[in-house]
Amino acid sequence: MSLAQLYSRARNGIQAPLVNVEVHLANGMPGLAIVGLPEKAVQESKDRVRGAIINSGFSFPIQRITVNLAPADLPKEGGCYDLPIALGILAASGQVPRAGIGDVEFMGELALSGQLRPIKGVLPAALAARGQGRSLIVPQENLAEAALVSELERFGADSLLAVCQHMSGHQPLPWQEIEPVGRGLQVADLLEVKGQPQAKRALEVAASGGHSLLFLGPPGSGKSMLAQRLPGILPPMTEAEALETASIHSVSNNGFDIGDWARRPYRAPHHSASGPALVGGGGNPRPGEISLAHNGVLFLDELPEFDRKVLEVLREPLENGHITISRAARSADFPARFQLIAAMNPCPCGYLGDSERRCACSQEQVRRYRARISGPLLDRIDMHVEAPRLPPDLLLQAQADGETSAQVRQRVLAARQRQLERAGKANAALGPTEIQRHCALDPASSQLLQDAIRRLGLSARAYHRILKVARTAADLAASPAIQAAHIAEAIGYRRLDRQA
Repeated sequence: MSLAQLYSRARNGIQAPLVNVEVHLANGMPGLAIVGLPEKAVQESKDRVRGAIINSGFSFPIQRITVNLAPADLPKEGGCYDLPIALGILAASGQVPRAGIGDVEFMGELALSGQLRPIKGVLPAALAARGQGRSLIVPQENLAEAALVSELERFGADSLLAVCQHMSGHQPLPWQEIEPVGRGLQVADLLEVKGQPQAKRALEVAASGGHSLLFLGPPGSGKSMLAQRLPGILPPMTEAEALETASIHSVSNNGFDIGDWARRPYRAPHHSASGPALVGGGGNPRPGEISLAHNGVLFLDELPEFDRKVLEVLREPLENGHITISRAARSADFPARFQLIAAMNPCPCGYLGDSERRCACSQEQVRRYRARISGPLLDRIDMHVEAPRLPPDLLLQAQADGETSAQVRQRVLAARQRQLERAGKANAALGPTEIQRHCALDPASSQLLQDAIRRLGLSARAYHRILKVARTAADLAASPAIQAAHIAEAIGYRRLDRQA
């Protein structure tokens, strides 16, 4: 009878709980049994492990082998347990020394040849391993991802044999210094957008304060172009934001691309996307588009074309910055603090109020079209801005006028820095108490806002959002106090409230 224990990490949202891999050898009918709620891919690891051990030059024990993945009530999925299972068998059979094996965590999928294949979810596991003072061994192709976590002892291996030689002390795995290199800001320039000075100003205000924004205008007026240029004027990500965003992508179905390190995500799902695709889901919940856009931009083009039930799920994350996905067996909580940018036409044909083309829609058709977006959701969008048709002479200009993204970004950075020094967060994230403290109004500004509330029938939520947008406008002007002009600008951005 022999017992060996190793440690690995489970893919469980962006949390990576510790899994104790116990391997027990006993006399009896030869065979390999895996217990502890393994799913199909984990059950199939018995054949991969057997082939990898034999093809690596070791002997597979002709005994009864029981592999226990604890805790038993945590679902285990994927091929990341192949390496710890194989090492557990070799340690229990005395082919690999057990000394020091309990201080290391192992993750990796094995080929039948004994080669290690890359896996998903390495970054959350690396963060958890650092938190518990353990070292980590992963496939060589995942080492760059693990190296994003500083102050972690981590090694990359290309085969089961290399890991065994490292643990035996015969040929230690080399330490590799890896500097994360992202692709940088590969985004289109704001200078390419012709005209639309009000929409550009609104985009600058939204970038400065982290506000949500809805563009309203006819087809071809530049709404999508403006949204695509928002990442180019946003402040750079902090290391904490970059790690959190990368961790979410690491456990997603597509995994994390190291070239996207410290690059704000830009997600633009099609309007046919389902609720689970947008917010996340599945038997073992996975992050959806709103979580993949965490610390970045979520762009919803043709907003009324989305299913209304799908759009309603945005209400909670827009307020709280996270989404909880509940299933019968378990639930998962994913961060979802994204910046919502949306675009829509003013009516079904798209030409209501257009200066060149006549609208063919009836009043009832316009009402039904706009009713696809609920009032509570519109209330949560800070700014509703019109993007009208461009005049022909401006459209035919050889060179667009205006400023580059780099020029606008400098003002955005300065305004965001004022917000961080004052409240430690962007203005869009201010709570009611912080709004009262940082968004005080003088008598003239207060009277202007009171008149707008009465005439437009604004809700308390809209009132708070106007104050936060006005605070951002003041920050862009380097004004310590909110003035009447800033309140007027913020009210002007509530286009749909004014129309109602």
